[in-house]
Amino acid sequence: MNIPVLRSDTSRPYTPRVSFFTRKFWTGLSEGRLLTTFCEDCGHLTFPPKAHCPSCWARQVNWRDLRGQGRLYSYTINHVAPRKLRDQAPYAVGIVDLDEDVRVFCRLLDEPTMDDIGSAIQMVAIIHADGPLFAARLTSRISPSANFSVDIR
Repeated sequence: MNIPVLRSDTSRPYTPRVSFFTRKFWTGLSEGRLLTTFCEDCGHLTFPPKAHCPSCWARQVNWRDLRGQGRLYSYTINHVAPRKLRDQAPYAVGIVDLDEDVRVFCRLLDEPTMDDIGSAIQMVAIIHADGPLFAARLTSRISPSANFSVDIR
């Protein structure tokens, strides 16, 4: 396990499509591992995982664990949400630059402010009743005695 695992008794607001190729990503996430692909030819990391390298188009890709740590690049607060997320509004989503030089768009569990741009983040796996999703949280807001559970409807 390389990222914290949070538990939620609720179902995911949306169910990702799991294919033969992406099954490894979703299985890893349910085990607390954030995985992506890298190119055996040019070494390019890509997220989300892809069956070919978007840099050199090679098909020799392999899987690699990401540490799940980085910095908040940008964010927005959604006040108007799609029907399936309406009861969660307002909620934050952001762009995170991971230490491995991979940029990730994801849900933010904290509501950031402009002062949080550039702040350290930690990626987390949220294990819902029907499967995993990933999100990020600001490390400055993590309590040492944090209860590893989350209430995301």
